[in-house]
Amino acid sequence: MTFTGFPAEAFAFYESLATDNTKESWKQRREVYERAVAEPMAALAQVLSEEFGEVQVLRPQRDSRFSNDKSPYKIYQGAYVDTQVCLGYWAQIDASGLYASGRFYPYDPTEVARYRKAVDAEGSGAELAAIAASLREDGFGIGGEALKTRPRGYLEDHPRIDLLRHKKLDVGRRFAVEPWLHDVEALDRVRHTWRQVRPVLDWVAKHVRS
Repeated sequence: MTFTGFPAEAFAFYESLATDNTKESWKQRREVYERAVAEPMAALAQVLSEEFGEVQVLRPQRDSRFSNDKSPYKIYQGAYVDTQVCLGYWAQIDASGLYASGRFYPYDPTEVARYRKAVDAEGSGAELAAIAASLREDGFGIGGEALKTRPRGYLEDHPRIDLLRHKKLDVGRRFAVEPWLHDVEALDRVRHTWRQVRPVLDWVAKHVRS
């Protein structure tokens, strides 16, 4: 399976889906999804798996059982690698383009506490802050679920308060729809982004998981 890029139809498909997210509309455009979205993403995943571990491609259907939003389909196509539980790489395409990142998304409050303890510690905390600063300079965003105020037990003027607020981390870059997305350069961008965020994942593995 050879990756040759995401055709323009892939992004137009998600523009249409955002407007008409129904089973009837999906049935009419399923062939476009399979050819322009599913097949290129599967090919991308196959190539990236050689370096980063097995890349899983998400199914297009939403699990709306516990959501007020009952629309049946995701308005993006995602793929991920978990290097450890709730820690790994992410990539998606949607109507706006391509997004690639490294993610740490714990659901256990005790793990969030360990993360904050590591950020608070002078050595490990300064290490993560330096990694984050370097990535920001290169156009990355430091996202993920975060408190609007300081976490309990930490001062508002803590030198790393921005990182301490996080309950989850999503460190990535967003790329708008440009001609290079339609060819193999899209693979190169995702691969390069994942390599750049690897230090964040290594930091979590060392200071939170070990």
